[in-house]
Amino acid sequence: MTLATFDPLRIFQALDAAGVRYVVIGAFAGRILGSPTLTRDLGICHARDRVNLGTLASVLQELGARLRGVTDAVPFRIDAHALAAGDTFTFSTDAGDLDIVATPAGTAGYEDLSRTATTIDLEGLRVLVASIDDLMRMKRAAGRPKDLIELEVLGALREELDRQT
Repeated sequence: MTLATFDPLRIFQALDAAGVRYVVIGAFAGRILGSPTLTRDLGICHARDRVNLGTLASVLQELGARLRGVTDAVPFRIDAHALAAGDTFTFSTDAGDLDIVATPAGTAGYEDLSRTATTIDLEGLRVLVASIDDLMRMKRAAGRPKDLIELEVLGALREELDRQT
């Protein structure tokens, strides 16, 4: 099995071209905002309305998405119905690993996060990225050891950004 090259820009381009509504979350969002933490996956929180789920499913199919971490052949059809039935999915795609989370820990989901998200220009694409405060809220609520470590990193970044303003 060959690992796909991690190409988040390709994922963003596919999401943008289709008009998927989402907010970037997780370590990649922190990285965009200035965190030194490296990651090899992209996390997004998506809107859960039927149209957006259908559009997201189409993009996942276009990217050759497969369930990540599943060793046995598991029948799984990527469509709006399947995405609506779950909250969190981890995929391997032709552009790298992609995690989609409808309701990240400590949040009420897309509408909650989009209110305070920052629009960032990435290679000409306008991408909504969760705020540092929301990233910290998610890390605190998840409470895993790796999240608590990243919470410290994000806290230091928050202090640095506050000093610059």
